[in-house]
Amino acid sequence: MVQNKRLLVVEDHQDIAEMIVDYMTSKGYSVDYAADGVTGLHLAVTQDFEVMVLDLSLPGLNGIELCKQLRTVAKKTTPVIMLTARDSLDDKILGFDAGADDYLVKPFAMRELEVRVNALSRRLQLNESELVLRCGDVSFDLEQMTVTRDGERIGLTPTGYQILARLMQASPAFVKRDALERELWGEDRPDSDALRSHIYALRKSLDRPFKDKLIQHSTAGGYRIVDSTT
Repeated sequence: MVQNKRLLVVEDHQDIAEMIVDYMTSKGYSVDYAADGVTGLHLAVTQDFEVMVLDLSLPGLNGIELCKQLRTVAKKTTPVIMLTARDSLDDKILGFDAGADDYLVKPFAMRELEVRVNALSRRLQLNESELVLRCGDVSFDLEQMTVTRDGERIGLTPTGYQILARLMQASPAFVKRDALERELWGEDRPDSDALRSHIYALRKSLDRPFKDKLIQHSTAGGYRIVDSTT
């Protein structure tokens, strides 16, 4: 059972919120709750949580705007699972672009939510002898959790950081899609759009503003990051 880990639930439907709070509390989490976006953002900014479970449709401040402010204004990297009844790829990309790490469509099984929360609460396993990863003009300080490219600071979601670290550790080899999904979500993996959306967001932040594109995809279903100058 998980012990002493804090979870923030921001959900305006009281029955859903109570179900999540009761279930995750029984699994050892200390759960805080907010019924609107403004209160949820205040809690997320002023306190530290392992994971936030965030409803998309909220009074006061919706989940997309809350997540954007959390990432861009408060600079908080708390992993976020977004809850919504919308399940189109465009909706998922919108959530990931705002800074969400995972996406769970209502209605959902509590066991699945637990698995997703546990997966996101895991920290990167740091190799003490290799605290700074480098590939071309990209530098990733694992201790400070900061990424720069050509001296410019790059902001990523917690899942984006995990994907980038794995690709840089394996470079120049490809990392298979299944291996990436297993590391991110364990055996209970989300639908096939999730990893693709995270890779899209990673490319948007790391590659799109620059001439050289570092992240590559293989026809066999893997990804890698390479130094384009070599």
